Amino acid sequence: MSGEAPLKAVIVPGNGCGDVADCNWYGWANRKLNDIPGFESRLRNMPDPITARKSIWLPFMKEKLEVDERTIIIGHSSGACAAIRYAEENKVAGIVLVGAYKSDLGDVNEAESGYFRDPWQWDKVKENCKWIVQFGSTDDPFLPWDE
Repeated sequence: MSGEAPLKAVIVPGNGCGDVADCNWYGWANRKLNDIPGFESRLRNMPDPITARKSIWLPFMKEKLEVDERTIIIGHSSGACAAIRYAEENKVAGIVLVGAYKSDLGDVNEAESGYFRDPWQWDKVKENCKWIVQFGSTDDPFLPWDE
């Protein structure tokens, strides 16, 4: 993996957002990151925003958001699942996971996303990332702490 510093961040939102620039903390974080000289942050409305299908989101991340080995992926909720799955197959500078989870939580929509059909390949993720940071909350109303 390249020894060069990351050039950009890509914020991958959770499913269910309309305009991601006005949803949760995404727009604020994107603006703050874009204030860093020589650094770029990308935040785009995702295709298939309700189900967040792996088969749609991962190619979008590669082809449209241009995630590469000098990119930090900041993934929230289903975006965190997408970040992990992306890093199973592709080198990235690092991933920041916010509200990540490892199962479909018994939710039909989450099951349809495709992120939970195959075992997680944690070793590949670790090989393809220089670092991983995870944020979670013991009082998250949507995700049990043991997820």
